[in-house]
Amino acid sequence: MKIAVCIKRTPDSESRFRIAASGATIDETGLKYDIDDFAGYAVEAALQINEKSGGGETVIFALGPDTVQESLRKAMSMGADRAVHLKADAVPADGIAIAKALAAELGGGGFDLILFGKHSFDSSSGIVGTATAELLGLPCVTSVSALHVAGGTGTARRELEGAAELVSFALPAVVTIDEGVARPRYPSLKGIMAAKKKPLVSRPAQLGPVRVTVQKMELPPERPAGRIIGEGVAAIPELVRLLQTEAKVL
Repeated sequence: MKIAVCIKRTPDSESRFRIAASGATIDETGLKYDIDDFAGYAVEAALQINEKSGGGETVIFALGPDTVQESLRKAMSMGADRAVHLKADAVPADGIAIAKALAAELGGGGFDLILFGKHSFDSSSGIVGTATAELLGLPCVTSVSALHVAGGTGTARRELEGAAELVSFALPAVVTIDEGVARPRYPSLKGIMAAKKKPLVSRPAQLGPVRVTVQKMELPPERPAGRIIGEGVAAIPELVRLLQTEAKVL
């Protein structure tokens, strides 16, 4: 199968974030970046599908500045065959603009399956995958936790609140990947060396009009320090009073 995987480079979620001087973005000083977690699941899912089928091609796409090439190389060191860098000075906040750039690139690629993470860690909007599917006129299944593809059709499991949903769909299609499909493999030394020789093409991103921008960012307020009001049963009346008068949750 010919599978495209669209990834995003995002900061490590364990980082301590600061707001940049502009007030509209994060300060990138000292931050560690990597393939977004859900996008990593999508890469692994694509690799496993082609390994099970005994062949095929896995192509990785990413939009952004030159720094995204590090993530593209990592995906190739995991086993992807080649990569395409859609160059832009920055990744816009407008998911539709990004989707238009990806659709312009993917439309003539002859892909059987196009995978995305269900959303990215930094924006959590979940727009790009579904909007790309709409622009390409392809069926789309979102937040997939298990995926099986064979004979020109796919079967997917979606986790719902208190239940699960099984859906089938015809290929070509777009699927956004949730946790549960597969944990990304670690690149081997052989894979890292091989990735240096695999094709990585860079060309300008055909972004659509950017109509959504971030005006201001704020960190959540620090949690107030806790306090001890007493011990044992004797503290219950005071605790109830504070929950009623201060916390106002009772």
